[in-house]
Amino acid sequence: MNYRHIDIEPVTPAIGATVRGVDIASPLSEDVLEEIRHAYHERLVLFFRDQKLTPERLVAFARCFGEIGYYPFVEGMAGHPEVVEVVKKEDETINFGGLWHTDTSYLERPPLGSVLHALEVPRVGGDTLFANMYLAYESLTPGFRQLLEGLRGVNSAEKPDAAVTRTHRMADKPRDAQDIVTTAAHPIVRTHPVTGRKALYCSNAHTTHIEGMSAAESAPILQYLYRVQQREEFGCRFHWEPGSVAFWDNRCAQHNALNDYHGHRRVMHRVTLEGEVPA
Repeated sequence: MNYRHIDIEPVTPAIGATVRGVDIASPLSEDVLEEIRHAYHERLVLFFRDQKLTPERLVAFARCFGEIGYYPFVEGMAGHPEVVEVVKKEDETINFGGLWHTDTSYLERPPLGSVLHALEVPRVGGDTLFANMYLAYESLTPGFRQLLEGLRGVNSAEKPDAAVTRTHRMADKPRDAQDIVTTAAHPIVRTHPVTGRKALYCSNAHTTHIEGMSAAESAPILQYLYRVQQREEFGCRFHWEPGSVAFWDNRCAQHNALNDYHGHRRVMHRVTLEGEVPA
């Protein structure tokens, strides 16, 4: 696409782009939004720098791309229930989302995407890794792709390594999730509803086993896929600054918030967008 209203600078060949020339705190024209949508589907995660966003403007920007979703375990901000505070305090050693995953894939309708705005960040550390799940799938041999056809991964919010990362925030602002189903089976290879491309859709954080198989039988397949997903050549690394914003596509990208800044405070605001049932 010939971008006329924004500047796009790829972060790596595989994934990610920095977007310049736009103030997302202001109302955006349809021409600008169309270019952002195109870049989003092409690069999977977009980064914006030096954005002064109130919670209201963060929600307004996210709403340009879909209906606002929710996080099932933590209440949103007072007065801004669509916004979840993603915090790691100075005395905490566990961070929120500190492992490879796609957001809340254990819901029947996982989110389309997420928007994360940085308010306070450590001077060193606290970067986030992103990875391209289209490329992960396309790197597989035809025989292995055929093996995966029709397989569904069972995803659960209770997988221990992921569950522990939300404990502090649930203690601060618990949400009543007893009526929310947090186990769902989805295709291990899903087709993106906009691009039509196939992507791996399983994660070490949430996928417990393959439907119809035991955990032991599933493990060799899933562990191999996790190694493929995390290959360095499929990813990029983002260093946060106050005012940085990341907007990523949960349907075809994974991320991992690095937990390497003990003793320092990190405060983010996150909004998620409602998605569709994966197919």
